[in-house]
Amino acid sequence: MTTPSLDTFGMQRSLRQCLANMAALLYRQGHVLESVTVPHRGLDTDTLQTLKSDQHEWSACQRILESSKAATWNDQRRFVLTGMGRELLFDMFGEGAADCA
Repeated sequence: MTTPSLDTFGMQRSLRQCLANMAALLYRQGHVLESVTVPHRGLDTDTLQTLKSDQHEWSACQRILESSKAATWNDQRRFVLTGMGRELLFDMFGEGAADCA
């Protein structure tokens, strides 16, 4: 059995911090977690632009989510969490936080 490297732990910690920040930033703007956890919903470009201009932390958070493959763009060109992102969010916030039903 191999153990994860320190880089993996650092990446996970950074990603978890980013997911927690994302949840808080969305809440401050009047959004719910389902805005990014339901694959067919997502955040449109206007909403992302508003988040970027109103919340200076958003751009860095979005970059981390995308580069770690925790978030992507759906078929409607909306920003959503991937399966991995939803799973981490679920682990962090408990049952129902990343419900996709």
